[in-house]
Amino acid sequence: MNLSLLKRGARATVETVDSSHASDAIAQRLREIGFVSGEQVSVLAFGPLGADTIAVQIGFTRFALRRSEAARVRVSLQSA
Repeated sequence: MNLSLLKRGARATVETVDSSHASDAIAQRLREIGFVSGEQVSVLAFGPLGADTIAVQIGFTRFALRRSEAARVRVSLQSA
């Protein structure tokens, strides 16, 4: 499942970041800021209606990602 498909308040574990090619700058940057296998991520909020942003938290850090960026992050849902 992709991070962009999670509902608000959902928690998941990062599996991988999809790359379109070896020198994919966006995928590399996502990995650098903490989206690596095994990390816990939660969805905090979505931008206003029509907005393209998703607020997520990984560790103690919060990020605003575009949906296209969040769609690159493969996650598995955590059990409730």
